[in-house]
Amino acid sequence: MTLRARATGSALAFAFACGWAQPALAQDAPSVQEELAAMRAEMAAMAKRIETLEGELEEAENTIEAVSVKVATPPPLDPLPPVAPAPKPDTEVTWKGAPEISGTGGWSFKPRGRLQYDAGIVNAPDSTGRDDGFGNDIRRARLGIAGDMPGGFGYKFEIDVANSDLAVTDAIISYEAGDLEIMVGQFNNFQSLEELTSSLHTTFIERAAYTDAFNFIRRVGVGVQYGSGDVLLQGGVFTDNMDRLSNDAWSANGRVVYMPKIGDSQLHLGATVNYREVDPGSTVRYRQRPLVAFTGERFINTGNFAADSEFSYGVEGAFISGPFHAAAEGYWRQVNRPMALADPTFFGGYAEVGYFLTKGDTRGYKGGKFDRTKPTNPVGEGGTGSVQINARYDRLDLSDNGVIGGTQDGFFLSLIWKPTDWVLFLANYGRLEYDQAVFPAAGGDTSYGVDVVGVRAQIDF
Repeated sequence: MTLRARATGSALAFAFACGWAQPALAQDAPSVQEELAAMRAEMAAMAKRIETLEGELEEAENTIEAVSVKVATPPPLDPLPPVAPAPKPDTEVTWKGAPEISGTGGWSFKPRGRLQYDAGIVNAPDSTGRDDGFGNDIRRARLGIAGDMPGGFGYKFEIDVANSDLAVTDAIISYEAGDLEIMVGQFNNFQSLEELTSSLHTTFIERAAYTDAFNFIRRVGVGVQYGSGDVLLQGGVFTDNMDRLSNDAWSANGRVVYMPKIGDSQLHLGATVNYREVDPGSTVRYRQRPLVAFTGERFINTGNFAADSEFSYGVEGAFISGPFHAAAEGYWRQVNRPMALADPTFFGGYAEVGYFLTKGDTRGYKGGKFDRTKPTNPVGEGGTGSVQINARYDRLDLSDNGVIGGTQDGFFLSLIWKPTDWVLFLANYGRLEYDQAVFPAAGGDTSYGVDVVGVRAQIDF
C-alpha cells in the first residue's frame, strides 16, 4: 500500500468516528459542542494538509520515475577519436650473425668477422727430407664493417690479423643503380666460381689447387657488374694487391654466367678470361702446397722465370638439386715469355660431388657463386644441424714447353657439420699423387704420394 492510500484511509476513519459520536454528545454541555467544532476545524486543516502531501508525493514519484529512465538508458557516448599509428623509429636493428643497424634515408651498418682454426697432419715419404707431421694455423681471423649509404652507395672494409700479420682483404666503395653495380677499391677479381665463393662456404679445407698456384689474389681496381634474370656479366681493370703497390703491373678480366632455375634445381654455367701485364723486369712463379695451408712445403714448383704477360681462360659449371650438388672447372694459363722462348700453358681444374645426409638441407647459391648453407633443423632449435659429405678430384699441371714444375693429382674426401648457420666443423682427407716433384725420394724418384688430414673449426658473423 502506498503512502497516499494509508493517509487517506486514516482520515476517513477518524471522520467517521467523530460523526458517529455526534448524537450522543448533543445532549452534553455547550463545552462539548465547542470542542467538537474545534476538532472539525482541525480535521479540515488535516485534510487540506493531506491533500498537499499527496501532491508533493505524486511529484516525488514522477521525479523518481524520470531518474530511473535516465539511469536505465544512459545517453550515447561520443565516439573515440582515431588512434594515430606509432611513428616508425629512426633506427632498426636486425640480427644476421651480428647486429645490423638500419636508419632512415638508406643508411645501414653491420660489423663482420670470421675465425678459422686449422690443424692436421702431412705425411710425405721420409726420404724426401721434408718437414711434415703435425701442423696447425689460424687460417683466417678477419674483422670488418659493411653497409649502405643514401643514394645507392655502399662500403665494405675488412682486415685479416691471422698469426699477427695485418693485411687488408676487402676495401670497397660501391654504387648500385638497378641491375648495375660499380665497385672501386680492393676486392676479388672476376675469375672462377671456386675463387669467388667465400672461404666460409667452400666444401674443402682449401680451394682448388690452381686458384692458389696461379696467384688469384685481391687487387686494387674498378669493377662493373650487371645482373638481370638468369644472366650475370662482370668485368674490371686492376693493378696489384695493396701490399705490392706501387708497380706497373696491371690486369683486366671478364666473366659471364648463365644461372637458370630448372624446377627446384639450380644450374650454373660460366666462362672467364683474364689478361695480366707483368711488371717490367720481374719474374713469375707457380707452385702449390699439398692441400693444407699450415705446411710450407710445395712439392710442385716452376721456380722463377721471366715473363712479359699472362693470358688465362676458364670454364665453370655446377648443378644443385635438393641434397645433391656437383661442380667442375677447368682453367688454362698461357705465359708469354720474352725473346724467342717457348710459351708454356699450364692447367688446373677439379670435379666434385656432394650430398647432405640430413633431411631438407641443400647447398646455398646466390649471385653466380655458392652461398651460405642454412641447416633446416639447427642445433638450439631441437635439431642436429646439417651433415654433408663431399668427394673431389683436383689436378694441377705445371710442366710445359721446357718449364718443369711437376703435376699434382689430388683425391679428397670431406665431412662437414654445420650446427647453425654461423658455425662449421670440417674434416678433410687428401691423397696427393706427384709426378716430376721437385723433391726426389730415395733413388731419385720424383713420383710418389703424400697423405694429408686436416680439420677446421669455423665461426663467422
